[in-house]
Amino acid sequence: MKPQVSLAELPLRPELVGEEPYGAPQLDVPVRLNVNENPYPPSPAIIADMADAVAAAAAQIDRYPDREALGLRADLAGYLGHGLSAANLWAANGSNEVMTHLLGAFAGPGRTVLTFAPTYSMYPEYARNTHSEYVVVPRRDDFTVAADDALAAIAEHQPSVVIITTPNNPTGTTTPLAEIEKILAGTEAIVVVDEAYQEFARHPEQTALTLLPRFGNLVVSRTMSKAFALAGGRVGYLAAAPAIVDACRIVRLPYHLSAQTQALARVALAHATEMLAKVDELRATRDELLLRLPQLGVEVIDSDANFCLFGRFADRHDVWQRLLDRGVLVRETGPAGYLRVSVGTPAEMAQFYQALTDVIEEIR
Repeated sequence: MKPQVSLAELPLRPELVGEEPYGAPQLDVPVRLNVNENPYPPSPAIIADMADAVAAAAAQIDRYPDREALGLRADLAGYLGHGLSAANLWAANGSNEVMTHLLGAFAGPGRTVLTFAPTYSMYPEYARNTHSEYVVVPRRDDFTVAADDALAAIAEHQPSVVIITTPNNPTGTTTPLAEIEKILAGTEAIVVVDEAYQEFARHPEQTALTLLPRFGNLVVSRTMSKAFALAGGRVGYLAAAPAIVDACRIVRLPYHLSAQTQALARVALAHATEMLAKVDELRATRDELLLRLPQLGVEVIDSDANFCLFGRFADRHDVWQRLLDRGVLVRETGPAGYLRVSVGTPAEMAQFYQALTDVIEEIR
């Protein structure tokens, strides 16, 4: 083969031909409201504690980190409560790696992953990368998931893994615990309840964690990227029966969480109250979005997350570009005609509202 080749000339797996790398635009603009980040960084005191923890880890950087991350898993169990222990927790490089561990263990060639669209756009890539068949069935018109619909789809497609996202990304809608309980009772498949945005819900205590003692096939997936404002730390985790954790341990790569990552996350958990102090404010800002967007003449989907889906626009990309031209970056995702905006600081929201007002006046 010649020294310089194009991607098209390489023996790429057939299902990867023509694929593009996943990723929301990373643009240097004044207002970035496109990837559902918590816009409030840690306090200077917590940053100093993080720096000390990383320095301590650096003193032993010649040694491998704790490959089981037992200290971090114990801290996560303490944060979640519900009688969980380190044996019930698994942590990885973001919830992305948590999901690939789960699919690597329970899906794969000849097996099916089932979920309900519209939902998180990375799920099909997790399935593709683990050689799993990916099947989606539509949510109801209000973007909810009903147990009867889900169980009918499970009976039809016989998945080994079912993913229910609540609050759902990109719509922000929730699936009631009663519906999740019915689904769990009606299948032997691994049911992953992705609660990445649960801390922002109006009733965060209504979590699938409460069902873990009764269902050995339940996995509750979460992240520290959102409510904990630790997106740069790359820590996701799951809670499940110890046997499911052991299955993830089989497929994980050795030393998949660096010493620095573990140190940062443990400091954040030690300061959980302060790290989560802005959640109530962000929730209130989300509720204000739900009120103000209709006043601007756009439809909005009720959300329990730190973002809102709004539209509908005849040409959503045009609206996205016009907002970007005004220094406001939102996400072009979800059902046709919709855009998604993350909750930001008061100053960021003021700029978003003004930019959207101007754009709507232009396109009318």
